Amino acid sequence: MALVSETPARTSDVTAAGPDPDLARARDGDDAAFTRLVGPLRRELHAHCYRMLGSSHDADDALQDALLRAWRGFARFEGRSTLRSWLYTVATRTCLDAVASRGKRALPVDLGPSSDRAVIGDVPVTDVAWLGPYADAGLPAGPAGPDARYEQREAVELAFVAALQHLPGNQRAALLLFEVLGFSAAEIAAVMDTTKASVNSALQRARAVVAEKVPPVTQAQTLRDIDDARLRALVGGYASALERGDADALVALLTEDVTWSMPPMAHWYRGLGAVADFAVRVPLTGCGAWRHLPITANGQPAVAFYLWDEGARTHLRWSITVLTLRGDSIADLTSFLGAEHFVPFGLPESLP
Repeated sequence: MALVSETPARTSDVTAAGPDPDLARARDGDDAAFTRLVGPLRRELHAHCYRMLGSSHDADDALQDALLRAWRGFARFEGRSTLRSWLYTVATRTCLDAVASRGKRALPVDLGPSSDRAVIGDVPVTDVAWLGPYADAGLPAGPAGPDARYEQREAVELAFVAALQHLPGNQRAALLLFEVLGFSAAEIAAVMDTTKASVNSALQRARAVVAEKVPPVTQAQTLRDIDDARLRALVGGYASALERGDADALVALLTEDVTWSMPPMAHWYRGLGAVADFAVRVPLTGCGAWRHLPITANGQPAVAFYLWDEGARTHLRWSITVLTLRGDSIADLTSFLGAEHFVPFGLPESLP
């Protein structure tokens, strides 16, 4: 979509046509001034692009493209809206272009039924655009504005972002702008160059899909309720159970209906029996084979796993596993396999 005129100013915002001298400098072509203006907004804009696209790499590309579009069109920014609202308009339209050209991203649970027993020799599926994890460091915990329904970290949780991938681009954008960022239907209509009635229709359809696919209790709510000591025991216990190859210790931490998926592998597992069978039969077990670092991803507890490589004589990057909790147990394990997932988290390439 082409960059067009600004959306109307929001009454809850301070107008961008303030005394900041960088606005005038940026309009005159000062790229350093433009960089200073957009710098404080880059983190939240990147999260918005990730929610739209389901991939940190795609979010990097979309944000870079959006800021280039904004820079080229900045002379037309007149300050009738806030700079933040205007940049979200540019970023959303950039992401809609990407959605139209690249399609949606998926998790293994979207592709077929679960496997009852461990699948030996499973190989990566390369013709699927897989959902990826998100490095959430620096993302605020609270809502983006007074009219937002979701907190910012809630809105990068795996279940929510995965549900968004089942929506057409316009519904995805409308839901995010309305319920995560607190834009009004009229403002969203201006952003998306459509009518308010179309926005309300898109919102109604999007809410129905998300309500069906997202658990009623978010991970943010669950984490507020769980004891810190129990959380540490869950994360550390899961990681150490895998390192020891101790299926009994692993099962003790899981819900009865636990699921475990490992994109880019298509097979996934549901229930204690299937998960325990996989944990025993497939991983390269043995003391010393694995090392781990506890992290957070998608607003959830996570573990970065490193696997011993005999040739390199060190533990190399293997997977980022995101844990989804229910109560004080693990209800879902999503292990994103691949060294490329470690880069956005700033994690080391190897562990001794």
